[in-house]
Parts: sequence; C-alpha cells; structure tokens
Amino acid sequence: MLPIGDQNIGHGAKPYIVYAIIGLNGLVFLYELMLAGSIFVSNSFDVTQFFHKWGAIPKELFSGREQTHAILPGQYMGLPIPLRADISSPVTPWVTAFSSMFIHSGWIHLSSNMLYLWVFGDNIEFKFGHFKFLVFYIASGLAAIFAQSIFDTESISPMIGASGAISGVTGAYLVLFPFSKIRTLVIFYFITVVHLPTIVLLGFWFILQLLKGIGTLGGFDDGVAYWAHIGGFIAGIVVATFYNLVKGNPLWPRRQSQRNDWTIHPYP
Repeated sequence: MLPIGDQNIGHGAKPYIVYAIIGLNGLVFLYELMLAGSIFVSNSFDVTQFFHKWGAIPKELFSGREQTHAILPGQYMGLPIPLRADISSPVTPWVTAFSSMFIHSGWIHLSSNMLYLWVFGDNIEFKFGHFKFLVFYIASGLAAIFAQSIFDTESISPMIGASGAISGVTGAYLVLFPFSKIRTLVIFYFITVVHLPTIVLLGFWFILQLLKGIGTLGGFDDGVAYWAHIGGFIAGIVVATFYNLVKGNPLWPRRQSQRNDWTIHPYP
C-alpha cells in the first residue's frame, strides 16, 4: 500500500522545510549516481565506500572509535572480488548520524521515503512551524538510529536513509490527524485506490514493522532497519503527544474536520 495523497489540513501553507529536505536528498543521490557512473548505485564499489564513510555505524557510535578499513565487494577485470577499502570519514562518528539521513541505496529507497515525507510532512510542518519541524525531523532520525543500533552495538554495517526520521513524521501524524483520510494505492493482484483513515494505514504499517523487527531478533535479516522505523515512529508519537499537552489539545481527537479538498502527491 502506497499513500499518494491526504486531506489538505495545512490550508495551503507552504512546507518549505519538506521541500528543502527532499531537495537535499535528491542532490546527495545525484552525487551517488555520479560516483557510480551509472543510473544504478547498488553495485558500485565507490558508492559502497561512500556509504561506509558517511553512514552511521553502530560500533563507531558506541565505542567512539572510527573504523578505518573494511572488506567491501568490488570488481577486478570484470570479476567480483572482495577489496580492502579505506572507510575513514573526514568527520566524527556522531556527525555521520546526521549525514546518514540524507543517503539512499537506490531509486526505490529514495522515492518511497520521499513519497511518505511528501504526503505526511506538510501537515506536520504546518502544525509545528518550520524551525520546530526541522528540529523534530532530525531528532526523530537520531532516535531511530539509536533504536536500531542498541540491538547490535558491534555492527559495522552502515545505516543510511531518511526512513527513521520520516517514521517520526508519520508517528506524529497518527497522533495529530488519526482520522484524516489517506488516498492509498493498493497493489495486490489488482491495482486500485482507496481512502483509508490514518489509524488504519499507519497502524497496519507499524504492526508490520514490529513483527519484522521481532523477526530480526530471531535471525531474520533482509537488510532493512526495522527497529529504526519503530524507534522513529514512537519518537513521533511521544513528541506529538507532548505537543497536544502543551497546546491543551485533546490527546486523541474524537473527530476532525472532514474537508473535501485533497492534496495529490505524486512521486517527487
């Protein structure tokens, strides 16, 4: 299920921070394409090295010591071969916790993350304000990195992607707009568009992340940082709940204004 639009609760306010984040992610991905010399980045030795230099590595974050070399998959004369690579970063490990939020491993990784940010981010930015939204976004990303890292503090695999921070945005959206209708593309033996309440769409998404996260504790690993999604989502719920307390709003709105105008969000 892919969200492609929501009710325009922001009343037309411009989400400048959302625009800037999407633009910055796009520029970083363009740099990755230049490194790869191809429209695909996943099989490039230079891009993999870039991930290790600028991604968040749990062992570095918890030990405070930088990893300087790693054996990465490479090619020699067209044949796959492991190569020793310099992965030392020009910045401290904690700076990579910030830079990792703007790096993506491929087109699907980038487009799916930006789609979720495009759909849900504008209304949260409208609620929090531009600067507070930026602080919230970064804080959610850091919470997500911590949540993923705590389960394997010795891992030297880099964490990359905006999904942890965007999970924080969706968690806040669930609390602030639980009954907003989300225009959702459903692809399951058929293709259709349905209007789902936030609580249904994001509730299903969170349960799926939780089940797969628990699966990783039993050895299941498909390369997705499910605990980062979970940690970011919970951080968003906590912040939005605190926001409601400060503003004197109901902690869980019983009913919201149901406007008929929609914001259609195509892939950015």
